[in-house]
Amino acid sequence: MTTNRSQPKLSWKNAKSDDLFRAFTRLKTSEEVANFCRDLMTEAEIKEFAGRWAVAQELDRGTPQREVVKKTGVSIATVTRTNKWLKRGMNGYRLVLDRINKSQSRK
Repeated sequence: MTTNRSQPKLSWKNAKSDDLFRAFTRLKTSEEVANFCRDLMTEAEIKEFAGRWAVAQELDRGTPQREVVKKTGVSIATVTRTNKWLKRGMNGYRLVLDRINKSQSRK
């Protein structure tokens, strides 16, 4: 007997968040994204997300976690959490990192 197990409902994924994600797809340049993010987020939130992104990039390069802490200035907890999402998340980090790596290898 097989059961049809659906993925658990994600509490953050709803009509409002879907609308936000669609809004990002309308942006065409990094300047547009920067302006939208600054209107949407506080400076502290932007710094936090930028730090997480820097961590993901360092981890992808193979930088040891303690070295990532020194290079980025974020906590070991943030590095550990980012590493977890990089390896077992929803592949958002992986998708963007792979696209960046692919575009850089063409240059």
